[in-house]
Amino acid sequence: MAFSERVSRLKSSLIREILAAAQRPEVMSFAGGLPAEAMLPKLDWDEMPLNIGQYGMSEGEPQLRELLAAEARALGVPCEASQVLVVSGSQQTLDLATKLYIDKGTKILLEGPTYLAALQIFQLFGAECLTVPLEADGPNLAALRASLEQHRPSFIYLIPTFQNPSAVRYSEARRDAVAALLDEFGVTLIEDEPYRELSFDGGSARPLVSRLQSASWIYTGTVSKTLLPGLRVGYLIASPDLFPHLLKLKQSADLHTNRIGQWQAMQWIGSEKYQQHLVQLRSFYRIRRDAFQAALERYFSDLADWQVPQGGLFFWLTLKQPLDTRTLLAQALEQDVAFMPGEPFFCEPDLHHGHLRLNFSHIDPARLDEGLMRLAAVVRLAQRAQAA
Repeated sequence: MAFSERVSRLKSSLIREILAAAQRPEVMSFAGGLPAEAMLPKLDWDEMPLNIGQYGMSEGEPQLRELLAAEARALGVPCEASQVLVVSGSQQTLDLATKLYIDKGTKILLEGPTYLAALQIFQLFGAECLTVPLEADGPNLAALRASLEQHRPSFIYLIPTFQNPSAVRYSEARRDAVAALLDEFGVTLIEDEPYRELSFDGGSARPLVSRLQSASWIYTGTVSKTLLPGLRVGYLIASPDLFPHLLKLKQSADLHTNRIGQWQAMQWIGSEKYQQHLVQLRSFYRIRRDAFQAALERYFSDLADWQVPQGGLFFWLTLKQPLDTRTLLAQALEQDVAFMPGEPFFCEPDLHHGHLRLNFSHIDPARLDEGLMRLAAVVRLAQRAQAA
């Protein structure tokens, strides 16, 4: 069959494969970034107008765009509703940005590690993915400057607030420095913020795009982590020079985002009940984070190092005795435990052995202890075999 040359670069999603394997009810899964089902809010459909079932505008529902623009302005993002595009989850933002910028061989810059599904689509379109290493409070600035100077990438993709997978939150100083470098070199920023609302210490920081003076930008978020992932409602806000192109790409992809999901999002965003829901959500996840941290101390303190995440949904573990964590998957699943190996989060996975991403939001607390105990036993067994 005569498929496009792009298909030769198509890879299946490891996380989707793991989630499929973890569907068995006996499996204790730390793999996906799934919200806790206990915290999915009950939706009311009674007032939904009939015409919401009709075709809609490609840009999104006007009222929702106004609400999203107001929320963004409150964070310091300079925008009007005319710069807001409602998308089918923030994954669609990445798809549209990829189509806007990437041809085979296009250089782009990413954090190391970075979001797996972003890496997957960038590589599918043939990007040359370059990495700037992450430190505890953001990207290494010397490495960032060197990459911008040497490679002049088409864009840089960053997740500054509770980064997936590392849970790093950039400091204010690092945010200012990164924005200044992007302005200096005129490199477009794609800023992905799905976890911004899930802060456990009350801390926040203005988005990077609010600090830019001249560089083009795309800012993207979603209701998947705060309301329901099943709504498939996300958004992008773009600098005026980029928005018309992204809108045309959206129109060629799906005409418009799910209007029923958009209507539901409109009932929440900017409302008092949404703010109350977020307070409850943060408290719920903070409790789960703390229980996870205590269990990690019991079973992994001699095996790995990690930082306690101040928000988001993940712990990022670095093994003291590195091994290819992908080789642990089969043994873990045999023990009815699922986790996410760290290697696929890097552009060059074989150069970055020894990390695990563990989700703390979804696991039943009653099974947490047993799950981490079994996973630690799998790691110990593999390390003994490697040392033999």
